[in-house]
Amino acid sequence: MENLLKKAAEVISNANALIITSGAGMGVDSGLPDFRGNTGFWKEYPAISHLGISFQEMANPTWFDEKPKLAWAFYGHRYNLYRDTVPHKGFKMLLELGEKMKYGYFVLTSNVDGQFQKAGFFEDNIEEVHGSIRHFQCSVPCSSEIWDAGNPEININKQTFEAQEPLPKCKHCGAVARPNILMFGDWNWISKRSRKQGDNLYSKIDTLVNNNAKTVIIEMGAGKSVPTIRLKSQKLAASLGATLIRINPRDHEIPSRINGISIPLGALDGIEGIFKHLK
Repeated sequence: MENLLKKAAEVISNANALIITSGAGMGVDSGLPDFRGNTGFWKEYPAISHLGISFQEMANPTWFDEKPKLAWAFYGHRYNLYRDTVPHKGFKMLLELGEKMKYGYFVLTSNVDGQFQKAGFFEDNIEEVHGSIRHFQCSVPCSSEIWDAGNPEININKQTFEAQEPLPKCKHCGAVARPNILMFGDWNWISKRSRKQGDNLYSKIDTLVNNNAKTVIIEMGAGKSVPTIRLKSQKLAASLGATLIRINPRDHEIPSRINGISIPLGALDGIEGIFKHLK
């Protein structure tokens, strides 16, 4: 293990650009729940386990039409949880590393929790591919507007697992609002915010290519069940000629065609282990 950490530290020391990619495992060390499979999901939401609803079934926009109080119990609890969570110290370590790089850093994440922004990462240097719980849209939708959620009070009856009135409402038509998050079977997600963030990433990639930057990609907590981040990390590594450092306690394998270092640890343990060896 120490040899892997030393090797990763050496690659980082020789790099002048950093791309951080992350999945749900990045937040586990901050105390956020791991929804891997229905066992973890039902442990966090016992009322839903009694209803027999899976995570994929719950993370569906139809609930905002059929049972909006249930929908907002689920997303309201997550909103309150993410708002009150303090990012673990690994976030700050990565931020300081990226700020020292000649060509800076960029973050690509499937997480919707806003933890990178809370840790101090620059908003324009983050792409949230599945949207953000910190932003709302109309559930209909009546327009393409996305707005900052602010700090709504979402009170939840834990016995009935229903959000209490008033529920968040659309600023224009008064219909129930919803988080600007890509859900399962979601045809009403307004993606323009995430697309703009994606344009920022493409601009960053152009800069790195034009300057022949020596890029390192550090990926944390990106599993195989929804492999969006894993595939993007590998594509970026191939197109930039970058080294991919994949930190994951379970799904840490890297295809042989990718230049990479596989570290079988959790996000925080992996970051701290590498930083011990950084010059």
